[in-house]
Amino acid sequence: MVVDDHPMWRDAVARDLAESGFDVVATAGDGDQAVRRARATGPDVLVLDLNLPGKPGVQVCKEVVGADPKLRVLVLSASGEHADVLEAVKSGATGYLLKSASTEELQDAVRRTALGDPVFTPGLAGLVLGEYRRLASEPAPAAESGGPGAPRLTDRETEVLRLVAKGLSYKQIAERLVISHRTVQNHVQNTLGKLQLHNRVELVRYAIERGLDDE
Repeated sequence: MVVDDHPMWRDAVARDLAESGFDVVATAGDGDQAVRRARATGPDVLVLDLNLPGKPGVQVCKEVVGADPKLRVLVLSASGEHADVLEAVKSGATGYLLKSASTEELQDAVRRTALGDPVFTPGLAGLVLGEYRRLASEPAPAAESGGPGAPRLTDRETEVLRLVAKGLSYKQIAERLVISHRTVQNHVQNTLGKLQLHNRVELVRYAIERGLDDE
């Protein structure tokens, strides 16, 4: 699903994605329409502009991911401001691409986003990982698991979690552990379920809080 308030841009992105084999199930031009149509059509990936009338993109992201944690959000924005990038990630976005990206870069980003990989315009990935670390230094909510009754992860789940915390993509983790991309995804989903977390941001925070990124 493609969400942007500029009709020509929105139609062009939707057309390019459709022509390259993606099934574009819906488009929307404002925030409220985006939330309604995302809930009605259940897309796998939402390509989302941040600057929307009615309801800003970060709020759209929070609402659609809150309603369906499996939904991946790839922000496609003209803004490379660090505050915008971090706010989008905190709202549940999986990736962030600037509108200066080529059609091929967008297509690749959508494919990788669908697989669960974090996709960022070069230069922004380090910023986001740094923010993960800053968040991890703050006190965790009391409801987070971590006491004696915390769920037990398997050795492989812990290994995958450690690599996620180091900022590796699912593809890189698969190559390092000599397992399939799908197996990495399954381990991450199982870990999210056991820890009652909702997305990669929360998972990385959990791992860094426990020092897994330094091991």
